[in-house]
Amino acid sequence: MRIGFLGAGKMAEAILAALIRSRVASAARIRICDVVPARRADLRRRYGVRVADTATDLVRASDVVFLAVKPQDLDQLLTHVAPALAPRHVVISIAAGKTLAQLQKLAGRQVRLVRVMPNLAVMVGEGMSAFCLGRRAVPADRKLAARLLGCCGRVVEIREKHFDAVTALSGSGPAFFTYLLVALADAAVAEGLPAADARLLAEQTMLGAARYLLETGIEPEELIRAVASPKGTTAAGLKELERPAVRRTLARTIRAAARRSRELSHG
Repeated sequence: MRIGFLGAGKMAEAILAALIRSRVASAARIRICDVVPARRADLRRRYGVRVADTATDLVRASDVVFLAVKPQDLDQLLTHVAPALAPRHVVISIAAGKTLAQLQKLAGRQVRLVRVMPNLAVMVGEGMSAFCLGRRAVPADRKLAARLLGCCGRVVEIREKHFDAVTALSGSGPAFFTYLLVALADAAVAEGLPAADARLLAEQTMLGAARYLLETGIEPEELIRAVASPKGTTAAGLKELERPAVRRTLARTIRAAARRSRELSHG
């Protein structure tokens, strides 16, 4: 399996590095193409991947093609390489806001498409990637997408109609969770805790809670009950969080991000 990356930004680098690290693909089977010469040279030096001179050359030399350019550059690029795309190709797009219908129109009716919404944490192997298949995709493409994306975190197949909510919760989520982390750490500093200690405690506590939920499979409410002793410190804090205004603010946050995702998808 030969894998090509059209665009070699940070997200593309995270995925190709995970592919090599997990031995799903060797560096010799990966090609990149990017408009920035220094970026191409840097990735070739650090990972040993091959570099294609043109986007068309990369497509012709690949079986799987990751579309990893900025959304505003995707239409022109995909129109340019479309003549080189064949039914054998699986095209995986990580471009935000580009629907399968839009991609299919640009790439051609015969192309097998996978649309993916990864998030920033793929860069540390803890990403969350949601994907959906285009109408020309075959069952084997589902397994392929899960295998390739699973190298850098968790993977879930979700119907495309839910992608705006996915974008809001998972794509934008790292920023939202970090905002809450900072607010909680700042509050602890106000209680006299040194800032560096507050940050470490907040970061590890967030990580630990997420891993506990994922690895045990328990319901979030069960974790809350396990920590919150009656009339204890957790219960006192939860009383403030359970105020309706808090949930309304968080709901508005997700709605705003999902609404903007819909706007971007429709141009």
